[in-house]
Amino acid sequence: MGEKIATKKNARVEEVFNLFITHIQNFLREANLNHQEYTNFVNWADRLGRKGELPLYADVFLETHVLEAMYTNMPGTQPSLLGPYFAEGSPLIESEPGEPLVLTQRPDEPGDVLYFKGHVENTEGKPLANTRIEFWQNDNSAKYSNFDSDAPDFNLRGHFYTDENGDFEVKTIVPVPYSIPTDGPTGEFLEYMDQHSMRPAHLHIMFEAEGHDTLITQVFFEGDEWLETDVAEGVREELITKLEDKGDHKKASLNFVMRPE
Repeated sequence: MGEKIATKKNARVEEVFNLFITHIQNFLREANLNHQEYTNFVNWADRLGRKGELPLYADVFLETHVLEAMYTNMPGTQPSLLGPYFAEGSPLIESEPGEPLVLTQRPDEPGDVLYFKGHVENTEGKPLANTRIEFWQNDNSAKYSNFDSDAPDFNLRGHFYTDENGDFEVKTIVPVPYSIPTDGPTGEFLEYMDQHSMRPAHLHIMFEAEGHDTLITQVFFEGDEWLETDVAEGVREELITKLEDKGDHKKASLNFVMRPE
């Protein structure tokens, strides 16, 4: 027999695990499942894991409620979902003074040109210079590079820093609404719930500044038909901005407030 590997007890893991089991047991009692229904549930959950959709399901149906419980009553900009399409290792984007940053993109990238301006400060109103910003979004075909797009890796992805006034401006394209994957167990769940699979158009932004909590959030746009029924429930009123039509491009802006650690 192989030697048993000793494990160190973790009180927090034990606490959370016990709560998880207790609530699952209460759920099963309340649902009053028969054995066939229970078996169907277990098999569906098994397919969810085997298909690699557990992170997708958690992002869509669980993460937003965790964030709301943690941050709704706290000062600062509300976070939103990290989502399943974040990729490490994005390129550094730089620009000449006074010029907008240009997000990594193909020549003649399809889509409406967007100039997005932001201002970053702390909860005391102090601008946060040199804040690291990670920025990513889908393309005009509703796909994300590094995942399901034909675009090169890190297309419409990049990181950059705020200027001495806590400001930034980035040239990109207007993102588009998209459907989460529906060809697996998550899609089955949506069918059972008679729920659509659409997310409104959004930008993903992550802010990192010394002495402050990392802020992971999204930016949405007025008038999007899916704002009120986002399948992931990731929309926050303060994260909605106006998309202004300037003829040859669109323009939008938003201020962001980071919390002290």
